[in-house]
Amino acid sequence: MELVAPATVRFPNAAEARDYRVAEYFDEKEVVLLDRFAQFAAVAAREAVLDAQIEWTPGLRDRTAIVTGSSTGGQTSEDESFRDYYERKQTRFSPFAIPKAMSNAGASRISFEHGVTGPVYTVSTACSSANHAIGQAFWMIRNGATELALAGGSEAPFSPGMLKAWEGMRVVSPDTCRPFSRDRKGLILGEGAGMLVLEPLDCALARGARIYGEIAGFGMSSDAHHLTQPLAEGAARAMRAALVDANVKPEAIGYINAHGTGTLANDPTETEAIRAVFGDHTSKLMVSSTKSMHGHALGAAGALEAAATLLALSHNLIPPTANFLGPDPACDLDVVPNVARAAEFEWALSNSFAFGGLNAVLAFRR
Repeated sequence: MELVAPATVRFPNAAEARDYRVAEYFDEKEVVLLDRFAQFAAVAAREAVLDAQIEWTPGLRDRTAIVTGSSTGGQTSEDESFRDYYERKQTRFSPFAIPKAMSNAGASRISFEHGVTGPVYTVSTACSSANHAIGQAFWMIRNGATELALAGGSEAPFSPGMLKAWEGMRVVSPDTCRPFSRDRKGLILGEGAGMLVLEPLDCALARGARIYGEIAGFGMSSDAHHLTQPLAEGAARAMRAALVDANVKPEAIGYINAHGTGTLANDPTETEAIRAVFGDHTSKLMVSSTKSMHGHALGAAGALEAAATLLALSHNLIPPTANFLGPDPACDLDVVPNVARAAEFEWALSNSFAFGGLNAVLAFRR
């Protein structure tokens, strides 16, 4: 599916869900109501519920939360409506224009499909949205506010207007994403969704659920600094908060799934933040950016990376930082270049840092 002619933007590549076929998941009447980002959210939630073998009961539905993250919401639908009005001079909009564009459309669709009647809402904090959503759901479970939660994020930003807006930011790579590499030139936009099923450990064990790992802590912070320029101290504050919340020492962390966008500003700033938190232990850390493979999916990025971190824990396999051409002295980390690495570790962090200076970090353990 080609959403915009390559000649209209200065970057040729994006991490598109090319094999996605909407007719395999939704009938024609449903498609009219659902933007692509909401479709992704619903499909990911179906897969998560199936994998977790959830057996719905009225009581469980009432005690389940859905918390999703999305930065742009139904951008494709919104852009199409604006083109209808400004370019095609149409005077009537579809009655579904607003419901398709609203950022909570994915969460609401998941609620409808599974009959979930507990707390359902959407978090929008730019590129930290999914981590904020997962962290909020985790706290709700831990505090006893809910018995089960579906949490994650979804994004489908490949509309002409959105691509031109990102072109204006001058942070998109003209070739590919090379996080922490000396020749990095920027991020690559991505799309997709990731959803996690969260529940108390004793409940998961009691019903024999497949457990990939445990969310043990969540930390967040604000840089209070700049709309687009990251601040190392803000990122460090969120990592420290996650460690405190998980009651774990920095020396116990074996792996960090980095925010790692591949931009000139982010990667050295994140490196500085990691060194500030971990000190001498930094040399023992494995740090990789999976955005080098799935692109930067904006509000869904944290969900994709949380899944990657959990799979790394459960399979004792660190995902690599792909497309790496050589070290940058300002990013002096073990970035697991180009090839996955077998390694046993008990604890991991997953970082998400957003425009607006909003940071969210999840702590996982085996």
